[in-house]
Amino acid sequence: MNRFKTSKFKNTTPRIAKKDEWISDVSAGSFSSQGNHIKASSKLVAFNTDQAGGGLVGLTSVTPGSNGQRTVAQISCHADLVTDMDFSPFDAGLLATCSADEMVKLWHLCDPEQEQPSSPEVTLRPGQGRLELLHFHPTSSGLLAVGATRSPLIWDTSRQDAPLAALEQHGDQLHSLSWKRDGSLLASSSKDKMLRVFDPRAQLTPVQSAKSLQNNKDSRILWAKDDLLVTTGFDMMRGREVRLWDSRKLSSSVNSVSLSSSSGIVIPLFDEDTGLLLLSGMGDSGIDCFEVSSSEPFLSQVSHCLTDNSTRGVAMVPKTALDVMSCEVMRVLQLTNSCIVPISYQVPRKHSGQEFHEDLYPDTVGTTPAMSAEEWWQGGNQQVEKVSLHPDKRPKPAAKQTPGKKESDQPHGCSTSSSPLTTPSSSSSAAPSRSPSSTSGLSSGFVPSPSQSSKNIQSLLGTASKFRHIQGVVMHRDTHITNIRNLNLTTPGECDGFCVNSQRVAVPLAISGGQIAVFERSEPGRLPDTALPTIQNSVNVADMCWDPFDPHTLAVAGEDAKIRVWRVPKGGLKETITDPELIVQGHTEKIYSIKFHPLASGLLVSSSYDLTVRLWNLETGEQVRLLTGHQDQVFGMAWSPDGKLLATVCKDGKVRIYDPRKSTAPVQEGAGPEGHRGARVVWVCEGRYLLVSGFDSRSERGMYLFSAEALSSGPIASTFVNVSPSTLIPFYDPDTRVVILTGKGDTRVYVYELVPEDPYFIECSSFNSSEPHKGLVFLPKTECNVRDVEIAVGLMLTKTSIEPVAFRVPRVKKEFFQDDVYTDTDVWWEPALAASAWLSGSNGQHRRISLKPKDMTPVSEAPKEAPVRKYLPSSVYLEEKTDEQKKDELLSAMVAKLGNMDDPLPQESFEGVDEDEWDD
Repeated sequence: MNRFKTSKFKNTTPRIAKKDEWISDVSAGSFSSQGNHIKASSKLVAFNTDQAGGGLVGLTSVTPGSNGQRTVAQISCHADLVTDMDFSPFDAGLLATCSADEMVKLWHLCDPEQEQPSSPEVTLRPGQGRLELLHFHPTSSGLLAVGATRSPLIWDTSRQDAPLAALEQHGDQLHSLSWKRDGSLLASSSKDKMLRVFDPRAQLTPVQSAKSLQNNKDSRILWAKDDLLVTTGFDMMRGREVRLWDSRKLSSSVNSVSLSSSSGIVIPLFDEDTGLLLLSGMGDSGIDCFEVSSSEPFLSQVSHCLTDNSTRGVAMVPKTALDVMSCEVMRVLQLTNSCIVPISYQVPRKHSGQEFHEDLYPDTVGTTPAMSAEEWWQGGNQQVEKVSLHPDKRPKPAAKQTPGKKESDQPHGCSTSSSPLTTPSSSSSAAPSRSPSSTSGLSSGFVPSPSQSSKNIQSLLGTASKFRHIQGVVMHRDTHITNIRNLNLTTPGECDGFCVNSQRVAVPLAISGGQIAVFERSEPGRLPDTALPTIQNSVNVADMCWDPFDPHTLAVAGEDAKIRVWRVPKGGLKETITDPELIVQGHTEKIYSIKFHPLASGLLVSSSYDLTVRLWNLETGEQVRLLTGHQDQVFGMAWSPDGKLLATVCKDGKVRIYDPRKSTAPVQEGAGPEGHRGARVVWVCEGRYLLVSGFDSRSERGMYLFSAEALSSGPIASTFVNVSPSTLIPFYDPDTRVVILTGKGDTRVYVYELVPEDPYFIECSSFNSSEPHKGLVFLPKTECNVRDVEIAVGLMLTKTSIEPVAFRVPRVKKEFFQDDVYTDTDVWWEPALAASAWLSGSNGQHRRISLKPKDMTPVSEAPKEAPVRKYLPSSVYLEEKTDEQKKDELLSAMVAKLGNMDDPLPQESFEGVDEDEWDD
C-alpha cells in the first residue's frame, strides 16, 4: 500500500459478539508468564485458568453447539503453571504445552463434550529449568521452538532424547520467539534489549542481532510480511510503542507508533493474507488494528475497538474457521477474567452474506505439512500448499475415518490424525497413532454389534430423568411484591437471606435496630413509599425461620447471642412490634443459624460462634441439649426426615451426625469438602444419604453425597458445578428426589435429580434469572399448582422485589393428574408429637395426603387412544391422475377461491350522496 492507493481493508470494522455468544464459565485471573494465555485452532480454544496453581488448561470449541452453547472443559496438564501453549497448524486437536515444571507435553484433544486423554502423547524434558515459550514450525510437522529462560531450543518431537539445536544463550531472560512464515528463520527478543534473528540450520549464533530495544521491560516480536518484523514494548519513558523492523538491518526501525500508556505488555497478532496487525494490551479494554505495508506509511491505523472487559490474553482464529460469506477477514478471542469474547473483523460490502468476495480472500495456507522435521533439518524449504477459502472449493469432510487423512478431514471428536512423531513420508506405511480416548467406541474403525451399539448409546446418553426438561418460570407480575426498599443484602452466609411460609414473607431490612418487614403473600403488588410497620428486633439479624406448625410464629437469631420469638397477628403487621413473645439465651457468642424440628412442636436448634449447637424447648423457654465436638465455625445444620438425627457441616472440614437424645458428642464423623468458604447439608433419599454443597481445594463449587450409615468412608459420589464465591444453597424435594441449588448473587439456578445408585447425580435443565438474585426460598409442596405440573414454587428476592418462580415439568396430557410425578406428600403443617414427648424418647411421623384434585383423573388411568396415522399412505401420493382429473381439480380450486360470481359486490351496499349535497 502507498499513501495514494486506497486499501480494501481500510474500513475493516470490529464487531463484538453479543453477550449470549460469549464463552462463560471461565476463570482466567492473572498469570506471570510470557505466553499469550489463549490459543485457537480451527476447532478448539485452549486457555490458561487460575485453578490448581495454573496447571489446568481450559478447553472449549470455536463454534457453538447445536443448542447455541459451548461446553467448557478442563485438562490437568502440568504440576505447575502452564506458561505457554500452541496448536499445531496441521492438526486442529494437537496441543503443545510447556510449564514451570520444566516439561513440554503434546496432547491429542477431543471435543470439549467428550472425555479428554489423561496422559500426553509426548513428553519432552529439556532439563534447562523453567520453560516460557512454545511455537510450532509453520511448514514442518512435529517441529517445535521451545524457549527456556535464556536459550531457544529446536526440537523434533520424534526424537525425544535431545533437541536438534540449542541456540546461543541470551544475556538475560527470553521474552518472545517467532518463526518466519516460510519457516527458514527464527526471531527473538530479550530482556537484554537485543533483537536476534537465527538460521538454526546454518549456525547456533544469530545471523542478525542488534541492541535495538529502548527498555528492558517485557517485549514481543512477530514476523510480519516479507522480511519485516514487528515488536511491541516500552520506550525510554516507559511508554508503550510498536515498531517495524527490516530483519536484514536491525540497527534502526523502519517505523514506530506510540500507544496508550499502561503497564501491561502489548500482544501483537498478524494476518498475512490481509496485512492487518492487531495490538491488545494486557489489562487494557481496547484492541487497535493497523495495516502493515512494505512502503510508506508502513503502519496505518484502521480501527480502535473498545471492549467491556480487561484483556488477560488474546488469540487469532485460523482463516479456515471464518465466516467468509459475511466478509469476515479476521476473528480474535479476548480472554477476560470470567469469559472469552469473540470479536469479528468484517469488511463492509454490498451483498455481504450473499456472495463470496474473492478479492478479500486470497488463497491461504492449508493444513497439510510441506515436509517432516527431519527433511527441514536437512535443508528442505518446501512451502505449505495453499487452499481456497471459497465455500464451494473447500474439501468435504470424510464420512468415516481413513488412515492417512489429515485432521481437518476427520469428523468432530478426538483428534485422529497422525501422531506428531509420524512424518508425511512414513504415514502411508505406518498406521496413525491415536490418543487413548479415540481408540474405543464408534470411532475405532470397526462396526459394533447391535447389542454393543445399544450399550454404547445408552452409556453415551446416560440415565434419563423425567425431570430433565424442567422449566423455571417467573410468574406473572401481578403476583410480585415490588418497591421493597432498604433491603439488608449483607446477611451472613449461613442465612438464606429471608424466609417464607404458606402465608407470609419475612425480610430483614438495612435499618438500625435490626428491623424485619413482614409481607402477606395474599396481598401482592407495589408497596407504598411510606414507612411500613416492622418487627423491631433491637439487634442485627443473623438468621430467622418460621415455625412450620404455626404460620404466625417467627424465630429470629440476633448478633447478641439471643433468640427472639415473635408473634405476627392474624392478617399481618398493622403496626410496629417491639416486644417479642419469648427470648432465649445461653450462647456466649453470635449465633450462626437456627432450625425448627420437622416433627415435634416447639423444638429449635441453634449454632453459634462459641462452637456449640444447642437445642431449645420453646414451650418452656429452656435449653434442653448442648452438643459439642466442633473445632470451627458450623456452616450448616439439618434434621433427618424422621427427626431422630441432626447433621452438621463445619469449617474444620468435618461432617457430623448427632443423636441429641442419646449423646452430646457426634455418633458419626467424616471428612467433608476441602474448601473453607462455606457449606450446606441436607438429608436426601429417605434419610439414607447426606447431600453436602461446598467448595473443593480450588474453590470450585460442588455437591458431595455421603452414606448416612458410613460417614467416615467419605463421599460416595460428587459433582462440580462452577467457580463462584457464594455457597450453593440446596432445596430438596423428597417426593421427586429433585434438588434445586443456587447461591446468593447468582443468576443461574441448577437442578439435579438424585438417585441412590450410579450415577447418583442426573443434571436437568437449569433456570436463569434476568438479574442476580439475593435469595431463593421455597414454599411448601401444597403451594404447587398440579394442573400446571409444578413440582416446586420458590420466592426469589431481588434488590427491590419478591418474585414467585415455578418449576414445571412439561407434559402433553395436562388435563390428567400426573400421578407418576406427584406421590402422596407429608402433612407438614401438623406436628407429629410435642417437644416433651420427643425429648422423652417418643418418635412420630407425618400422615400423608394426595395432591390430586377431585375433578382430575390420574394419567395412569387415562383411556388408551388408538394410534393416529400422521400421514396418508403412500398409495395416495403415488396414485396416477389423468390430465382431465388434474384440470378439474385445478378449476374447482380456483372457483372455490373466487367465490360465487352472483353474490353482490360490497360497494353495492354503500349509500350514495344526494345531488343537493354536492357543492356547486
